[in-house]
Amino acid sequence: MVHGAPCGTVAESRAMNPRVVPRFLALLRSMLFLSCMLWACTPVRAGGAPWLDAAATRINAASWVSVLADPGGDLDLRQAVEAFAAGRFSAPSIATRRAALNFGYRDEAVWLYLEPRRAPDAPARWLLEIGFASLDQVEVFQADATGDWKGARSGDLLPFSARPLAHINHVFPLDFGAGDQLRVFVRVRSHGSLTLPVTLWSPAALHAEDQRRYAGEAVYFGMLSALALYNLLLWATLRERVFLYYVGFAAGMAVGFAGQNGLGAQFLWPAWPAWANISFPVGMASAGLFGALFTRAFLASSRSVPGLDGLLRLSVFVFLFAILAHWLIGYRAAAMLTSLAGLCFAPLAVVCGVRAWWAGHPGARYFLVAWILLLLGVAVMAMRNFGWVPTNWVTIYAMQIGSALEMLLLSFALADRINEMRREREEARQAALEAARVTEQALERRVAERTGELEAANARLRENEQALQQLAFHDALTGLPNRMVLDDRLRQAIARAARQRVRFAVLVVDLDGFKEVNDRGGHAVGDRVLRIAAERMRGLMRASDTLARIGGDEFVAVVEPVGDEADAVAVAAKLVDALDGPVNVDGDGYRIGGSIGVALFPMDGDSVETLVRAADRAMYRAKAAGRGAWRRAAVDGGQVPAH
Repeated sequence: MVHGAPCGTVAESRAMNPRVVPRFLALLRSMLFLSCMLWACTPVRAGGAPWLDAAATRINAASWVSVLADPGGDLDLRQAVEAFAAGRFSAPSIATRRAALNFGYRDEAVWLYLEPRRAPDAPARWLLEIGFASLDQVEVFQADATGDWKGARSGDLLPFSARPLAHINHVFPLDFGAGDQLRVFVRVRSHGSLTLPVTLWSPAALHAEDQRRYAGEAVYFGMLSALALYNLLLWATLRERVFLYYVGFAAGMAVGFAGQNGLGAQFLWPAWPAWANISFPVGMASAGLFGALFTRAFLASSRSVPGLDGLLRLSVFVFLFAILAHWLIGYRAAAMLTSLAGLCFAPLAVVCGVRAWWAGHPGARYFLVAWILLLLGVAVMAMRNFGWVPTNWVTIYAMQIGSALEMLLLSFALADRINEMRREREEARQAALEAARVTEQALERRVAERTGELEAANARLRENEQALQQLAFHDALTGLPNRMVLDDRLRQAIARAARQRVRFAVLVVDLDGFKEVNDRGGHAVGDRVLRIAAERMRGLMRASDTLARIGGDEFVAVVEPVGDEADAVAVAAKLVDALDGPVNVDGDGYRIGGSIGVALFPMDGDSVETLVRAADRAMYRAKAAGRGAWRRAAVDGGQVPAH
C-alpha cells in the first residue's frame, strides 16, 4: 500500500502546480454557466399541434403535448379519451417541459395526448420516440381512419422482442395513411424517474441519429473496456486490490449505462426483462460501492484522511444496501437511495481528494480532478432524475461524459501510483545496497567459507543427478538403455527413416538356456551372465545403433540404417554367433545362446508397437525352430546351428 508523502514534501507538492484549484473552480463555473444557458435557451410553446412537412425531420414534441396524471394508474384508453374530451388534460408546466418532459420520481401513471398534423407533401409514416430507455411501461394508442384505436406496448419490463420496433429507446410507428392528422395517446408508468423526451422523427433522420448514438456509445464502452482490462492485468501482476476496485468501478459503470441507454436490453439481456428493469440503478450502486472502496484504498484514507474514513466506510455500506434494496424495499425507493447516495458520495470523494492533495499524496491531483468531473455528472443526473433541471443531451449524458473523463484520469492516478511504487522499490534497493556495502567484508568472509561447502554440495548434487538419470533411463544391471529410452529411439528412427526414405531393423533377442543358468548357479550367477551377454552384443553395435534390455533375458537392438534385408540378417547372425559359446563364472562354465527375431521398417511395421510385435513373433518362431537361430518377421531366414 502506498501511503501519503512525508510531511517534508507537502510544500513541494503544493508548489508542483499551484493553479490546479483555480482551474477546478473555473471548470465548475463553466459547466454551471452552460447548464443555465441551455435552460434559458430551450424553446417553450404554449400548445397547438406539431406540423410535419417535407422539410421536417425531427420535432421535439414536449411542448405540443397535453398531460393527465393518473395517481392510481387505473385509467384505461376509453376513460383517458373521455377525460380529454372533458378538458381534464392540461399543458405541462414550463419547468416540466423544458426540452423534455420530466416528472421526477412519481408513483403514478402519466397520460400524454398529441395531435400531429402533416402537410400533403410530407411522408405518411413517422416515428414517435420516447427517448428514455429505462421506463417500465410505455403504451401508445393511435386512431386510424375509421376512428378505431390500435395500440402498441414497450418498456423494460417486456422482452426486447415484444417492442414494436427494435431500438434502444421506445419507438412507435405513426401511420397517417391518406389523412393529414393523427390522434395519439401515450400512457407511461415507471418505478424510476419519469423522464419523457418525446420526439417525432422521419425514419431516415432517426436512422442517421442512431448511427451517431451508436458511434458515441462504442467509443465510451470501448474506452471503459480497455481501461478495465488494462487494470485487471495490472491487478493480476501486482496483486494490489486498488486495481481490482477500479475494474469493479468500471464494470458497474458499464452495466449501469448499458441499462440506462438501452444497449443492455437490446444486445446483452434481451430476454431478461427483470434484470433490464433494475440494471441501471444496480449498476450505478455497484459503481458507487467500488468507487468508495477504490477511494479508501487509493488514498489510504485511514491514514491520510482519518477523520473522513468513517464516512467512506459508511458509503460502502450504503451502496451495498442500495444494491440489495432493489429486492428488499422495491425499485423506486432503492433508485432514489442510489441517486441520493451518489449525490452525497461524489462531494465526499472530492473533499477527501482535496485533503489528500493538500497532504502531498501522490496521484491525488488526478484523483481530485476526476471526482470533480464525476461530481458534476452525478449532480446533473440526480437533479434531472428528480426533475430539478431540464432534460436535454447535456443532462442525459452528463454522468456518462463525466465518468469517461473520470475513468481516464483515475487511470492516470493509478499510473502515478505505479511510479510511486517504483520509486519506493528503488529507494529500498538503494538502502539494501548501502547495507550491503557496510557489511561487505563480513559477507566476503562468510562467502569464502560457504563457497567450499557449496562446491562440495554441488558436486554431490551433480553425482546424484547423474545417478538418477542413469536409473531413470538405463537398466541398473547391464547399464543398457531401458524400455523408455528404447521407445523414444524407435520413434526417432521411424521419423528419420520416413523422412530420408531408408530402412532400419528391429531385433528382439531372447537368451537360450538362461533358466538353467539361474537354476544351477542362482540369481547372482545369472546376473553376471546377463552382463557378459550384454557386453558381447554391445561390442557388435555401431554408434548409431541402440541395444536395450527390456526385461529378464530379453533384449532389443535397433540397427539403423540398413541397406537391405541381407544387412539386417547379417547382424542377427553375428549376434547369434556372439552369444553362442561357454561363459565362465568363478571357474564354472555355463552355456547360453540366443534366439533372434528380425523386423524391417517399413515392410514389417510403421510404428513402435507393430515393429516390436513383428520381431517378437519372429523370435518365438526362432525358438520353436530349435534355438540358436534367427527368423525374419515376414519370411523365414537362415539358422545358425547351436554349438
